[in-house]
Amino acid sequence: MKVGIVGVGLLGDAIASRLRAAGHAVVGFDVVPATLDRLAARGGTPAKSAGDVARAAEVVCTVLPSLATVEEAILGAHGIVAAGRAGQTIFQMSTISPSLTERLARETSARGLVFLDCPISGTSGMVAQGQGVIFVGGDREPYDRYKPLLESILPRAVHVGRAGQAMVLKLVANLLVALNSAATAEAINLARQSGLDPQIVLDVLSTGAATSRMLEVRGPLMIRGEFPPQMKLDLFMKDLHLIQDAAKAAGAPLPLTDIAERLYAAALAAGHGGDDLACVITELERSAKGGKS
Repeated sequence: MKVGIVGVGLLGDAIASRLRAAGHAVVGFDVVPATLDRLAARGGTPAKSAGDVARAAEVVCTVLPSLATVEEAILGAHGIVAAGRAGQTIFQMSTISPSLTERLARETSARGLVFLDCPISGTSGMVAQGQGVIFVGGDREPYDRYKPLLESILPRAVHVGRAGQAMVLKLVANLLVALNSAATAEAINLARQSGLDPQIVLDVLSTGAATSRMLEVRGPLMIRGEFPPQMKLDLFMKDLHLIQDAAKAAGAPLPLTDIAERLYAAALAAGHGGDDLACVITELERSAKGGKS
C-alpha cells in the first residue's frame, strides 16, 4: 500500500521507518527539508505539499506539531481534503484537542473522506522499535479495514470509541507520562543528593514495584544529563495545556499535574525547549543547589 505522511519529524520519521520495514511505499511532506532527505534515505518519496501527498497515497497520516498545522494540512486550500478523493482515509496521529478532532471528523466526512482519530502513545524512540499503542476513534468499518496497516506501525491498535475519544485517551496517557517523568526526576535527584550511585538506583528500581516505562526510558537520560529529544519539551507543553483544557471540560481536578506543569514550565524558561522532557530533572537539580548554598 502507498501511505502518505504529512509531518516527518521525530515521530513521523519513526512511523515511516515502521511502514517501510513492513514493505509499504511511503510518500511524505514536511516544511523542514532535512526531514525529507531522511525520508528519501529510507526509500520514501518526498512530496512538495500535503495536497501532493493526498494525490499520491491511499491513506494519509498527519503527524504535526500544532493544532493550526493539523487543521491547515487537512482542511487548507492546498491540503488533504482539497486534493483528496471520495473514500480516501486520513489517520490523524498528532496530539490535538478532542474538540478539533471532532470538527475535523465532521468536515472530512461531509466532503466524502474517511477520518480516523489515531494518536500514538509512545515516544519516537519507542515507536521506531515497535513499542507503544495506537488509540483509534471513529467508525468501526474503516478501523477493521485498516487495522493490519495500523498494526504494521505498532502491534496494538485499539478501537476505543468515536472520533475524539481516542484523543481524550491520548491526553490521559500523556498526563501519566508527565507525572511519571517528573516523579522519575524527583526520585533520581533525591538518590543522587543522598550520595547513592544513580546507576545502581536505576537498576534496582527498574526491577521492583517502583518501576515505570518512563523510569526505563527517561531514567538513563536523566542520569547522564543528556536529553536528545524523543519528545521535545516545548511541544509537550502544548500537550499539558490540552490536558488542562480537557480536565476543565470534564470537571476533573488535576492537582498533581498542576505541580508537574510548573516544573516543566521552569525547565522551558531555562532554555530547554528543544530537549527531551527528561530535562525536567535540571530544575530539581537547580533547586537542590540553591538549597545547599
